[in-house]
Amino acid sequence: MKALKTSDTIGLGFMILAFFLGAGNWIFPPMAGYQAGEQVFPATFGFLITAVGLPLLGIIALAYARGGLSALGRYLPSGVSMLLALAIYLIMVPGFGIPRTALVSFELAVKPFSENPNSAVLLAVFSAVYFAAVFAIARNPGRLLDTVGKFIAPLMLLLVLVLGVDVLLSPLGEIVQGEGKFAESPVINGFLEGYMTMDLLAAMLFGVLLINALKSKGVSDRDEQFKALFIGGIIAAVGLALVYFILFYMGAISGSVAEGAANGGEIFARYMAASMGAPGQWILALVITLACLTTGVGGTCAFAEYLEERFEKVAYQPALAVIVVVCWAMANIGLDDLIQLYIPVLVAIYPIAISVVILNVLADKLPSPTLSFRLVVAVAAIFGLFDALSVAGVLASIPGHGLLSSIPLFDQGMGWLIPSVLALIVSALVSRSNTEQQTPSI
Repeated sequence: MKALKTSDTIGLGFMILAFFLGAGNWIFPPMAGYQAGEQVFPATFGFLITAVGLPLLGIIALAYARGGLSALGRYLPSGVSMLLALAIYLIMVPGFGIPRTALVSFELAVKPFSENPNSAVLLAVFSAVYFAAVFAIARNPGRLLDTVGKFIAPLMLLLVLVLGVDVLLSPLGEIVQGEGKFAESPVINGFLEGYMTMDLLAAMLFGVLLINALKSKGVSDRDEQFKALFIGGIIAAVGLALVYFILFYMGAISGSVAEGAANGGEIFARYMAASMGAPGQWILALVITLACLTTGVGGTCAFAEYLEERFEKVAYQPALAVIVVVCWAMANIGLDDLIQLYIPVLVAIYPIAISVVILNVLADKLPSPTLSFRLVVAVAAIFGLFDALSVAGVLASIPGHGLLSSIPLFDQGMGWLIPSVLALIVSALVSRSNTEQQTPSI
């Protein structure tokens, strides 16, 4: 029974952290911190509960399930489990998530230095180079723990540390006055903002990749895999919390440069330019490019490995090549219109994903895991669909839609939560009752 070496365990934690720090993770916190102002610390706390807590829970669930998405859905009908896995992979990789990493890298690492920042040719060339690098690194998934966990991720964290020291020791100004929803309810809105990062899907996405990375190091024992994933998840969670704290605080003290910024990415870029000048802009460009690149590698590699394991006639290298080309094409047709489509889809799938992860953690304690999985996931899917229709702006056309507003948290996009909890309780009670009735009396 081979255990993972300490250096490899740390590398695993850094690799998980690097996979999570994708495009949106650098954009949301600075804007949220700016809006929270003097309420930045409670807002950060609320954000960490969901933006760090849920992904960590996802890693723990993967460790319990001893596998990837297929293992997480083992108590669901096989067809449902496969459709859920494919939906998550298609949306998070070629459909939206991975193309967006190229676009964010372009926006923050190329545009500020370009004389013609809106050039379609420039985007095409940059994204081609970007995805060529993704393909080159992802071609050998057995070495990801070494290339990403022990080289790229530590370099990225070193640069983040430089940013953090500058933000904490040489702030541009005082913490600004809060505004809007974050000033009124900082913890709740921080919680909801972290929920909407939907990083739990990323944890589910990378499951098969992490297991295979452990196997490449000779760790095949399931108990040792659980131990390594658990410790690696904790390392990643601590790193995520540190990065998010720095970004929130930076947003809160960026009043002198943030006014009129369209998003957190602009705040980030303006802050670094004002605080550190050209060196700050170059550091920012390198951090964002490395962060997005590692997420791109993780996503494409995970999808290719899933396809190879799930379908006998699919080989890893050809699948990876097709995925990378599709991601490049999606990055160049413009995703602004697609965002309006994918956000409702993500809102519909996320409750199912959360339910599956929590049920996996509780599986050993449930009287009938099969009943609980199927009932809770069905309820989460139904009410998640209502949340998605609300986000899409079409719920008002459905008869009786007004009744849904009476559901707790429905107006916050979490109307699925209470019904799903009730479904879990009912399934547990029914299962226990059936077990007691079938147990012969002595």
